[in-house]
Amino acid sequence: MNITFVGGGNMASALINGLLTQGYKTHQIGVVDISEESRAKINEMFDIMAVADLKNGVAPSKTDDACNVIVLAVKPQQLHELTQQLTSLLDGHLVISIAAGIRITDITRWLGGYSRVIRAMPNTPSLVGAGVTGLYATPDTSEQDRQIAEAIMKAVGSVIWVNDEEMLHTVTAISGSGPAYIFYFIESMQQAGIELGLTQNEARQLSLQTFQGAIKLANESDEDAAVLRARVTSKGGTTQRAIESMEASEVKNRIIEAIRAANNRSREMSDEFSKL
Repeated sequence: MNITFVGGGNMASALINGLLTQGYKTHQIGVVDISEESRAKINEMFDIMAVADLKNGVAPSKTDDACNVIVLAVKPQQLHELTQQLTSLLDGHLVISIAAGIRITDITRWLGGYSRVIRAMPNTPSLVGAGVTGLYATPDTSEQDRQIAEAIMKAVGSVIWVNDEEMLHTVTAISGSGPAYIFYFIESMQQAGIELGLTQNEARQLSLQTFQGAIKLANESDEDAAVLRARVTSKGGTTQRAIESMEASEVKNRIIEAIRAANNRSREMSDEFSKL
């Protein structure tokens, strides 16, 4: 199986690195990117030849040196124009889109009815091999295609499949945007630490290690997060006072509202792209 990434940005680089780590060979991977800087970076990092032109980068699927998987790794705003150039080059390829917010029906329409398409929604921890990707395939997609898409995205973390494409909006709101929520909370903890007398480095170390430890504890436990929280919250103690303060400010409700807002915005973006 050979793979061409159309777009050589950070997510493509993360996937390439993951695939090479898993044993893929450089000659099995190609990159197409209009940016000379991006092409040079890909070549320097992975010793992979990147080209600027789709015709040179996407080989017919039936040739001996076939590129039978195409990963669309461009910004959503660039995808419509890209598909116009790609349509005539498709010859049995599996197309995997990691462009956020663009439904398969629209991608298929832009590709002139070509329907061998799977959507993937990775998140930025994929850059360090700790990502999670939501995947969706239409019911008529083969099991082999699903396995191929899953294997590629597992190169940078874990995957989940959703049965309804609209659930990718929720995936986007939870895990796609989620790292920013975590960074926001870490930022707040660090600021509180500094205001209470810690140095910047001390506040950073305490905040980051606390998150890492809590996540490790949650991952290795079969118990729900609410149970783990309750166990740490001793009656009349410091943690209870902090949780009571958050509850009084309805922090949980505000977080849920924020995630709903992200979900709604993802739907709005999909609707906007569908008009193209």
